[in-house]
Amino acid sequence: MSMGASGEAITGVILAGGEGSRMGGVDKGLVEVAGRPLVEHVLGALRPQVDAVLISANRSLERYRAYGHPVITDAGSGFQGPLAGMAAALAEVHTPLTAFVPCDAPALPPDLVARLRRALEAEGAEVATAHDGERLQPAHALLRTALTGSLAAEVSAGQRRIAHWFRGRRTVEVDFSDVPEAFANVNTPEERDRMTALLQRTAP
Repeated sequence: MSMGASGEAITGVILAGGEGSRMGGVDKGLVEVAGRPLVEHVLGALRPQVDAVLISANRSLERYRAYGHPVITDAGSGFQGPLAGMAAALAEVHTPLTAFVPCDAPALPPDLVARLRRALEAEGAEVATAHDGERLQPAHALLRTALTGSLAAEVSAGQRRIAHWFRGRRTVEVDFSDVPEAFANVNTPEERDRMTALLQRTAP
């Protein structure tokens, strides 16, 4: 169902390897929102949109493996940021396309990957990334897996910002201003409470 006209399969990667500093250093993917860990909400939204799923994590590895998907850790030590997580995951992907989403934005639209893929293919781009109408959302992106070497070199050179690396690629920004709430994330206890209310309000 996730394959486009080109027949290119997609692996989805959940970025859950952050330090969670604004949440007191907790593992954000396992923070409970609306009765379930954030990563469960994201898994439920992402799985129908892709052909396979990986989880990028640097701790609580057994907890994440319990969800039944491969867990990939960063190549270096410590918390190096989402670009390092993307590089480590991309090196393990075997499909032509890779979709990335963060673990702390559980209100993913059901057509996120499809819209990114249409733009990627229409523009002949290497990267398609979401824009919520006000700002770029670079952790929500679809990449050609062939970028593995370029991304690994960028991380090895010390780059940590996703958007900076995107500027050096053929990148298309995809308009998601019709669903800006889909990119609301959880960085603080207050945002956790607001997200709980949002998910309860939008639950089927």
